[in-house]
Amino acid sequence: MAGLGMTEEGLGRLVDAFYARVRADAELGPIFNDAIADWPEHLDKLTAFWSSVMLTSGRYKGQPVPAHLKHRDRITPQLFDRWLALWQATTDEMMAPDVAAALQAKAARIAESLQLAMFFRLGPAPGRCPVPHAVSAKAHAVSAKAHVVSAKESARQ
Repeated sequence: MAGLGMTEEGLGRLVDAFYARVRADAELGPIFNDAIADWPEHLDKLTAFWSSVMLTSGRYKGQPVPAHLKHRDRITPQLFDRWLALWQATTDEMMAPDVAAALQAKAARIAESLQLAMFFRLGPAPGRCPVPHAVSAKAHAVSAKAHVVSAKESARQ
């Protein structure tokens, strides 16, 4: 079966085979199987996603970040690594080498984006005001202007 190309049919076969492995995986399976009520519908959606991403078909109309955020309490960065390892093995086995490499690179970028959306929280730097610089600079300018207006009003009286 090795050597599938970057086509709708190839992506569909890849998605079906890959998610069969995910469903059977000891770490990923319980999370996915609990989250997905209708696997045939979900596989169609995932095939549309990969078609949109790799073939620019525009078939996918969903929002992956909110879909994953619903399961944030069960998903860890280590599970992303597990997912990517299964994806690499499956794409290497099924797809032409250049297609497998392109799918793996895209999956890694998508996984990084999802992890940033799910786990990254920017806090204030130590010893610094938690208000962004542009906001604090504007607030300072408004305060200075108010002080000047107040001084002018005092001088008139």
